[in-house]
Amino acid sequence: MANTPGAQSSDPFVMDIQKIRDDARKHMSDGPVTQSYGADRETVLKLLNDALATEIVCTLRYKRHHFMAKGINSEAVAAEFAEHATEEQEHADRIAERIVQLGGEPDFAPDGLKTRAHSEYKEGENLTDMIRENLVAERIAIDTYREIIRYLGEKDVTTRRLFEEILAVEEEHADDMADLLEGRE
Repeated sequence: MANTPGAQSSDPFVMDIQKIRDDARKHMSDGPVTQSYGADRETVLKLLNDALATEIVCTLRYKRHHFMAKGINSEAVAAEFAEHATEEQEHADRIAERIVQLGGEPDFAPDGLKTRAHSEYKEGENLTDMIRENLVAERIAIDTYREIIRYLGEKDVTTRRLFEEILAVEEEHADDMADLLEGRE
């Protein structure tokens, strides 16, 4: 066991490297999920699959809005919708990748997307409605991802960081939608 040089705290940094080495040889089929993984893996996989459904629904909604955007300034708004659709798909891909890393299976089944997704798939009657629905969906994602981040805390830092990175983009999306909505209402 080794102590960190110069440690002043009553809780010095101590690491049993031999125990870590021995533990690493156990349950190797679990990949990155070692004995020190602090979260309930089944709960994390459910949260990830629900977030995957959310991102897929958001991708589909933004894609529809991209193609259905009509009216004054619709080209710029449609381009924004297309960009957001691409970013939401990237989020879905990263979430699916993390699910597999944790030994789970990403649930892409279309029949369950609506019930698992945090946000709703709302088509919108016109360009303003589309922007509004996307803003509402982003705000839902922001709040649900914040709750997931809070839950994960230090129990699964890698998944927490993934959600923090996605959250930052969702906040940018909400800001973009709020800017587009400004002056339309």
